[in-house]
Amino acid sequence: MSEADNQQRYRTLIDLGIALSAERNHDRLMELILKGAKSMTNADGGTLYTMTEDRNALRFEIMLNDTLKVAMGGTTSNPIPFYPLKLYGEDGSPNHKNVSSYCALEGKTVNIADAYNAEHFDFSGTKAFDSKTGYRSKSFLTVPLKNRDGIVIGVLQLINARAEDESVIEFSSEISPLIEALASQAAVAMDNSNLIQAQKRLFQAFIKLLAGAIDAKSPYTGGHCNRVPVITEMLTRAAFEQTEGPFADFSLTEDEWYELQIASDLHDCGKVTTPEYVVDKATKLETIYNRIHEIRMRFEVLKRDATIQCQEKILAGGDPDLLKADLQALHQTLDEEFTFVAECNVGGEFMAPEKVERLNKIADRTWVRTLDDRLGISNDEARFRTEPEPPPPVVEHLLADKKWHLVPHEKPIDTEKYVAEGIKVFPPEYRFNRGELYNLSISRGTLTNEDRFLINDHIIQSIMMLRSLPFPKSLARIPEIAGGHHEKMDGTGYPKRLKREEMSVPARAMAIADIFEALTAADRPYKKPKKLSEAIKILSFMVKDQHVDPDLFQLFLTSGIWKRYADEYLMPEQVDEVDISVYLPKAAE
Repeated sequence: MSEADNQQRYRTLIDLGIALSAERNHDRLMELILKGAKSMTNADGGTLYTMTEDRNALRFEIMLNDTLKVAMGGTTSNPIPFYPLKLYGEDGSPNHKNVSSYCALEGKTVNIADAYNAEHFDFSGTKAFDSKTGYRSKSFLTVPLKNRDGIVIGVLQLINARAEDESVIEFSSEISPLIEALASQAAVAMDNSNLIQAQKRLFQAFIKLLAGAIDAKSPYTGGHCNRVPVITEMLTRAAFEQTEGPFADFSLTEDEWYELQIASDLHDCGKVTTPEYVVDKATKLETIYNRIHEIRMRFEVLKRDATIQCQEKILAGGDPDLLKADLQALHQTLDEEFTFVAECNVGGEFMAPEKVERLNKIADRTWVRTLDDRLGISNDEARFRTEPEPPPPVVEHLLADKKWHLVPHEKPIDTEKYVAEGIKVFPPEYRFNRGELYNLSISRGTLTNEDRFLINDHIIQSIMMLRSLPFPKSLARIPEIAGGHHEKMDGTGYPKRLKREEMSVPARAMAIADIFEALTAADRPYKKPKKLSEAIKILSFMVKDQHVDPDLFQLFLTSGIWKRYADEYLMPEQVDEVDISVYLPKAAE
């Protein structure tokens, strides 16, 4: 071996070491190791094995052979059709007959000049292969790959070293130490790669654990957390594949795709802090239970009191017919008033001013409470009722907003932290306002301002939680991507009031995904799922109102994502006919 050859090999070894330390893709790493070893030894072929998790076998990772034009495993997309090479026999004895298994078990390099003359190893399989293919397997160099702890994690096997005239020669004794050095570097690189993959698996398992916790707390939220990433990935990939138009220059690296996956999976992680009875609030008076039952009993008390008073007046000599007629009329009025209160509680219709006025008139009715309403309450409830109250009997309004209905925040709001994060949505004065009139007077839906903030607060908590994690630089945008799906293109969204140009494409895509999933979800206790045509129509209105990205909405339609998602995730009765041409001009605007 000439000095120039040695210098070149050392240079190759150094370059490979640098390349191996930088490569994080498993398949490319496997290929880099084997191709580098082949290049340094001018070998015709080779195989790279890795140890299985149970350390009972060697798994084929990549096989290359120039003469036979074989390329399997690695990045070739050609699977290796061989079972792992067993290291032990059926009786548990070590498999020392196979040179690769011997190398793995003993951790020793084996250099064989001619396999057909080898005395200690069984090459019958190799000879059978040669007889079928016309190939001649001759020289073998088999090297263990040991990690920093000296544990064998793989085997590198090279076949048929070639001279300058392409004739097959044995692997020289001078080259073995270089390949062993390469194998050592490769083992460290593989160990690092395996460690990174293990960390990723651990992180992904943690994400699934968190999603499972959210799912257990509120099952439909867990379904939402699983479906939004699907739509987000589909829409982002459609933008990524565009070669012209507004997304022609949009691209994501492999790390950025992983970043998007994590951000999508964790976009609603803050919901672990949201009380589920607020998220699930199906009626205006609902907390942990529906308080309409308390109000019903008050009406029952009024009707019973009226009946008793009627009987007493009759016994005192009053006109029975007149008194019973008055009682019947009062009962009918009370029934009608309770029906009206109950309808207001459902929140299905807009609360016009005249309805609120009627509620206030009904609230003016009084009833007599004869029992102390502080008995049997929890310490948590008692701490909001600090003011002295008169002992019973007490005359109370039929509907009331009381001081103890105002529940303060658990701790003072750190507004400086909100400002530092760029958040522009601040908590209301109270955590809850459970006033009966206050809740029943909600103009639309079932949520008070306090309820709505608590629900919206999940996105703030998501940002805060994700910001507290020490993400590496490659994942630094996760809080931005995950935290932007409730922003609007005109800057009226929350929590940062971002405008379109201040948001990344993935964040804007997730905003559409979040809305579309919510509209079509069939597992929400407080609403019926929208049909496909209804959901797309609503999205088109949101484009017009500058709430969602028009270019992404157009891509959502033209790419057929809406249809692919519907076919897989929506109920058959939701999937109706949609003419997307009706909406494309609006999206283009």
